[in-house]
Amino acid sequence: MISSNSCTFLRSSGLGGSCNFSVAHRRVSGPSRVMCVTPSSRVGDRNGSVVMEIETQTTPLKEIKSDSAVADVDNNEISAGGPQDVYGEDKATEDHSVTPWSVSVASGYTLLRDPHFNKGLAFTEKERDSHYLRGLLPPTVIPQETQVKKMIQHIRQYQVPLQKYMAMMDLQERNERLFYKLLIEHVEELLPVVYTPTVGEACQKYGTIFMRPQGLYISLKEKGKILEVLRNWPQKNIQVIVVTDGERILGLGDLGCQGMGIPVGKLSLYTALGGVRPSACLPITIDVGTNNEKLLNDELYIGLRQRRATGQEYAELIHEFMSAVKQTYGEKVLIQFEDFANHNAFDLLEKYRSTHLVFNDDIQGTASVVLAGLVASLKLVGGKLADHRFLFLGAGEAGTGIAELIALEISKQTNIPLDEARKNIWLVDSKGLIVSSRKESLQHFKKPWAHEHEPVKKLVDAVNQMKPTVLIGTSGQGQTFTKEVIEAMSSINEKPIILSLSNPTSQSECTAEQAYTWSQGRAIFASGSPFPPVEYGGKVFVPGQSNNAYIFPGFGLGLIMSGTIRVHDDLLLAASEALAAEVSQENFDQGLIFPPFTNIRKISAHIAAKVAAKSYELGLATRLPQPKNLVEFAESCMYTPSYRSYR
Repeated sequence: MISSNSCTFLRSSGLGGSCNFSVAHRRVSGPSRVMCVTPSSRVGDRNGSVVMEIETQTTPLKEIKSDSAVADVDNNEISAGGPQDVYGEDKATEDHSVTPWSVSVASGYTLLRDPHFNKGLAFTEKERDSHYLRGLLPPTVIPQETQVKKMIQHIRQYQVPLQKYMAMMDLQERNERLFYKLLIEHVEELLPVVYTPTVGEACQKYGTIFMRPQGLYISLKEKGKILEVLRNWPQKNIQVIVVTDGERILGLGDLGCQGMGIPVGKLSLYTALGGVRPSACLPITIDVGTNNEKLLNDELYIGLRQRRATGQEYAELIHEFMSAVKQTYGEKVLIQFEDFANHNAFDLLEKYRSTHLVFNDDIQGTASVVLAGLVASLKLVGGKLADHRFLFLGAGEAGTGIAELIALEISKQTNIPLDEARKNIWLVDSKGLIVSSRKESLQHFKKPWAHEHEPVKKLVDAVNQMKPTVLIGTSGQGQTFTKEVIEAMSSINEKPIILSLSNPTSQSECTAEQAYTWSQGRAIFASGSPFPPVEYGGKVFVPGQSNNAYIFPGFGLGLIMSGTIRVHDDLLLAASEALAAEVSQENFDQGLIFPPFTNIRKISAHIAAKVAAKSYELGLATRLPQPKNLVEFAESCMYTPSYRSYR
């Protein structure tokens, strides 16, 4: 593949060139090497100075003229008055093989279809001349700012969120910089479009809306060849990988290969919110099958049509993947696990955290952002974190991850043992309150939360008996914070903290309106998916969103810019403290415990700086010497999507 600012090759053929290999030549077996040499001194020559060698299965060309890039071969292969049939595709039958040769050049028609460099109508007059775009575009020149206005109007015309999602993905495939410019400037409006809750529906219908492959698909078919598959990816300087096996997509369950929407969406936010270069991001789906019968019977399903691999077969594939990633991209590539089922998520994080730079957003990212909200909420309810009692509905990845980080922060603040800090944190799962009498039957990640207490089956009874000041929902079960539960919390607390974190919106434990109404406007509320403002008692309440997008883009940037080699729990605590510090008094006056997304890149820079500073303090950073001003350094590292000028 050749990329050159002013190179064209095979221009007058279907691919834009004048080298014509006849069918007669192709039919002769035996390899030969075709070298097309263009002149280096001819003024204004489009082809520039390019030497290209192509391995073919033809006899040698009769002659390559020294003063042109034209091969002297049979010129009779013209198809229906159209371009020369260079590779015989028009004459080939379905039984004949053709070679899908492709030449990429950064000029002309090809440039307009390269999303990394395409600027659409923003190409200047000079660029249109130097890159052979005359006639390929309408005559007007429109700046990027006008393109952004046009595109947001285009997106807003759709009423269905999935249509907006598809329009955004189409833009990303056509004009990468315009996509990120639009997302950054309208982040609060478009974040729910490119990520939760809309991405959940997109994953459910991925087989139907699938147009172009995004990212890498590694299935059981590639076992033993994963290193080779990674090398197929065109970008080589990868810094962040988001990988899923699709078994637990949001609160929607097993979506198999169609879970690719999650890595694609997460990495879009790494770039838009955290400033990580798009070319440094790699979304990956590991396809080991699916247990979703509906997908297995769907003719449009894009993944393996088999039941999920488990046990040793699964473990061997994952281990080969992790080893291949480290071998290909080095020690400092960040691997973010996303939407793995509980039984794999904890095991993978524990297994690889000492050998790879790994991060599980469902466990660690969710915990960090929730802890930030709780630290910020103390300014509204008073007291210290250790003074509060926490009750969780849900004891999976998110619930236990949040609980553990809260306990770590309490232990750090009070200098008490971690086991002691855990005693004020209670979890309820599908079988009721997690207590010591259930310990033998519990999964290993639930056992630290089995405290001495009699069994309690119902959530409302747990609220009345445990008397929590904070109620956190991570169950993935919608409408489980009933009126009875919210009223019980409100009878115990003047300002009950209620966090309904499950995604998407349909799975939220309660809505913002329900929380404010049933608590008579006294609840401090935040949710995983966005809810509109609520008017109650003559006051407008703006519900906060406990969105992982507050944390993982800045957290990842901090790891990258410091060259961190391992994720330590103290880095998560540093990220939480940095986010909590960004909540202003104006936000508190509105009842918010998270800052608005309008300043998210500034927030990400501060989070990155805090994470990097802690990494240097712990001796985990390898980029030396340490920059003097880490905030300024973080901002300088951030990708900006403004158009570049082309020579």
